[in-house]
Amino acid sequence: MAGGGDVSGCGCKGIRSCLLCEAAGRELLKESPQTKSFTYIPKKGIALGVENTDSAGWWFSYPGVCLIEDFVTEDEEREMVHTMDLDDWRLSQSGRRKQDFGPKVNFKKQKIKVGSFTGLPNFSKVLWERMKTHLVLEGFLPVEQCNLDYNSDRGSAIDSHYDDSWLWGERLVSLNLLSDTVLTMTNSSTDILQLFSSANLSGEPTESLNLNGKYSSHLNNAQCALQDSAPHSGTQTALVPCSEVEVAICLPRRSLVVLYGKARYSWKHAIHRQHIKQRRVCSTFRELSAEFMPGGTQEKLGQMLLEIALGFQGKSV
Repeated sequence: MAGGGDVSGCGCKGIRSCLLCEAAGRELLKESPQTKSFTYIPKKGIALGVENTDSAGWWFSYPGVCLIEDFVTEDEEREMVHTMDLDDWRLSQSGRRKQDFGPKVNFKKQKIKVGSFTGLPNFSKVLWERMKTHLVLEGFLPVEQCNLDYNSDRGSAIDSHYDDSWLWGERLVSLNLLSDTVLTMTNSSTDILQLFSSANLSGEPTESLNLNGKYSSHLNNAQCALQDSAPHSGTQTALVPCSEVEVAICLPRRSLVVLYGKARYSWKHAIHRQHIKQRRVCSTFRELSAEFMPGGTQEKLGQMLLEIALGFQGKSV
């Protein structure tokens, strides 16, 4: 199944579905909870209430996200996707296709098989060297890469989820190619979130987002260590459960997004079907958890995995 034009077949299992299996009669009930909608504002590191909703006029601090626009050039994007399409794409859940460059892992049993793992693909070496020039990715050692192919004809999506934290470490890094999309963040916790009135927000946000995924920004890519905006004395506040809030992070084409801290561990992330307007390809890179790094109980295995990964001679498994 090499190449970008083939959208036949379905890889859905369990509660997952895509347009292809739904057209064949598969129906699944999906909850549609009432949520308060916010937009992530990169320059300020906050989530701002969406206009014309009951969230309008409110904001809250949203740490743990770094968005780097134009991380690759158009020529680099074209060459990378061409290289991926020369390899096989395997069917995956919810209308996606995938290529895995990493060890085989049974997360439930916490077992790892190194056998067929030959490392990250050659073209990713230049990406890794570029990642390390950004403060938020200092010391980042990618041990796994997953390429995902989304297509609107399939109704491709990825359900809200947390990434594993037994094997994978602090930072999740994803390169967004071929089209803009929206990463939707949700939190199932009943913890209380404090909102602040945007009437007292210092300075006006300069980014805008609508729910079709269009975004404009002039983010300085070198300034990724975002500072929390501080509310003024006397600012009007409100309290809501975290479970009633969702945050939309727009991912422009050719941008790199890093999730860490609370955005990594406390908030689930998803790509909804309505935010895939045309073909989208992404490459997600993960690092090892402390257990597999120097001083950890699985240090030797971690060192072996890194030596393989950073040889950049990998074939998808």
